[in-house]
Amino acid sequence: MAKKTAKRRAWTAGDVRELKGFARQKMPVARMARALRRSESATRQKLNGLGLSLRSRRAKSSRSGSARRRAR
Repeated sequence: MAKKTAKRRAWTAGDVRELKGFARQKMPVARMARALRRSESATRQKLNGLGLSLRSRRAKSSRSGSARRRAR
């Protein structure tokens, strides 16, 4: 049986508009990708290309900044 290959789809203006809205809502990338019916990596690449950061979505450490500095 032949392996199915993913077919590339261009990003439409509507897709980009939705993606920016999801980013504003700080939605996880996995949910964004599922809603847009695209892979997580394609979604991350597009966000990066648009200059939208995913840094604010990372879980905060239980240590405070000063405790981290003292631990070094």
